[in-house]
Amino acid sequence: MSRAILPGATVGVLGSGQLGRMFALAARRMGYRVHTFSPGDDTPMGQVADREAVGDYADLDAVAEFASRVDVVTFEFENVPFEAARTASEHVPVRPRGEVLHTAQHRQREKDFLHGAGFPTAPFEHVPDRATLGGALERLGTPAVLKTAGFGYDGKGQAVIHAPEQAEEAWQSIGAGEAVLEGFVEFEREISVVAARGCDGEFAHYGVTENRHRDHILDVSIPDPDIDPKITANAVEIARGVLEALDVVGVLCVEFFLTHDGELVVNELAPRPHNSGHFSFDACVTSQFEQQLRAVCALPLGDTRRLRPSAMVNLLGDLWDNGMPDWRAALADPSLKLHLYGKADARPGRKMGHMTAFGDDGEDAARRVIAAREALTRRP
Repeated sequence: MSRAILPGATVGVLGSGQLGRMFALAARRMGYRVHTFSPGDDTPMGQVADREAVGDYADLDAVAEFASRVDVVTFEFENVPFEAARTASEHVPVRPRGEVLHTAQHRQREKDFLHGAGFPTAPFEHVPDRATLGGALERLGTPAVLKTAGFGYDGKGQAVIHAPEQAEEAWQSIGAGEAVLEGFVEFEREISVVAARGCDGEFAHYGVTENRHRDHILDVSIPDPDIDPKITANAVEIARGVLEALDVVGVLCVEFFLTHDGELVVNELAPRPHNSGHFSFDACVTSQFEQQLRAVCALPLGDTRRLRPSAMVNLLGDLWDNGMPDWRAALADPSLKLHLYGKADARPGRKMGHMTAFGDDGEDAARRVIAAREALTRRP
């Protein structure tokens, strides 16, 4: 069994965004010190960390110096170069392993892993260059979705191809680089399972969350939607299988398409806390961020039970288009919990924060939190 890293120790995080910010808040509450390493300063996590180290992930000497000053290293996003994770692992435990990030940060590697391990995916083809796209379309047919192989998020780097003659336009729109072509999945809804696995193989999960998107960006998340319990159990079992097959220590989210006939198709993996699990910060005995801390520090995992039905909405930079949002109006609902990430520059599509509300059930909570967001920009 791995040695427990106890309160008073220092946890290092590669990355410094809002996921790291919420992780740091959970860790400091439990008595840990937190250091962050990223190319930026005055970052969402850096604002609440004990130390904000600024450096390039490719500067392996800087990564090594950072790792030498902490007791364990984890991540708050998956696009950290594998070499940085490997360098950190020469000094302290890195959880999850760099190999997990290496798989999840590249769609072809991720799809190959999922398919090879027997998990359900859409049919897919590797498209290393433009010359191979035509043949891949012939084999998969249309519609199909062309996605960049790496560094895609929130719908960026994706294009739907409805007919073969759209191939060139799609290729250019994603940056004319290595890609994956996936068969189009007709789905009823999108769901996710956020789960954790400890150093000793202990497993905990947050059930199924329904995710509703707008312009390819997560808009509303509703935990425990009204779906067949067999589907919920199957989604959790797949998530458990993924964490075990990858030997994950930490938190990982499995995103699914749920088809109209009740079948689950794995869409993507995120080997860290996930936007769809933000509700847990307020609505669960143990949040996904505390759970990440517990897992990487070899502590027992926490209870994931819901305290009350809840729902979450994202707050994007568009809400600032006509000035500062009316926080007082939104907070007139006493059930509302507001989280802002400390980002000074509000840009369209940029995640600036989120709100969680409670209700009689998930749909009631969703109505309340959406109404609160609408109140932010309602002018006299």
